[in-house]
Amino acid sequence: MKYSYHGRIKQRIRNGELVDSYYTESYPRIGRALVLVFRTEPFLRPIREYRWGEYKAILANDCT
Repeated sequence: MKYSYHGRIKQRIRNGELVDSYYTESYPRIGRALVLVFRTEPFLRPIREYRWGEYKAILANDCT
């Protein structure tokens, strides 16, 4: 079964599952990443640097 990685993450954010986020320079096999922390498994979801702008807007709206 195929699913959209980013679509599922955005759905989880809309559902209120996001509890934290942080930037790291050394996420395994990725390097620089925005890491989204969720209250249910999978708890950590890394976002590669080229998508940060998209998530910055989503997170800004989520916090207001």
